[in-house]
Amino acid sequence: MAPTDLPTPQSDDQPSRHDNARRREQDSGSDTQLHVVGVMIGTALIFIGFLNVFLSISGGFEINVVPLLIYFGGIAVWANAAIEAPMFRYGVIACALALAFAFFHYGEVLFWHKQVVFWATVVIVMYFMFNEPKKPA
Repeated sequence: MAPTDLPTPQSDDQPSRHDNARRREQDSGSDTQLHVVGVMIGTALIFIGFLNVFLSISGGFEINVVPLLIYFGGIAVWANAAIEAPMFRYGVIACALALAFAFFHYGEVLFWHKQVVFWATVVIVMYFMFNEPKKPA
């Protein structure tokens, strides 16, 4: 055994593994609350933006880009709170923000834009309605 491989005795000023595990459990409670708040705010923003898009389709009136900015901002907030895999999470956030910036730069919302947002939202909601979450083993 090399001298660096020897276990070092725990001193009183160093926290033990048990203390670190307890601290992580306490921190995870506040993290869970922040995730719940993020999911709630993101879902509310998505709903507000989607409601404007839906009403403009059914009522036949034009909208500006603000409802779509709210919608895609809500997707970014929701993805940050709900998706656990970092690569997928940041990919969804990047796509949502890129679409929001594209609509902002384009400056107007055409009928087919509203149709794409509407039907994509319907498909995503249907997926989450009928997809059963995996139970931990």
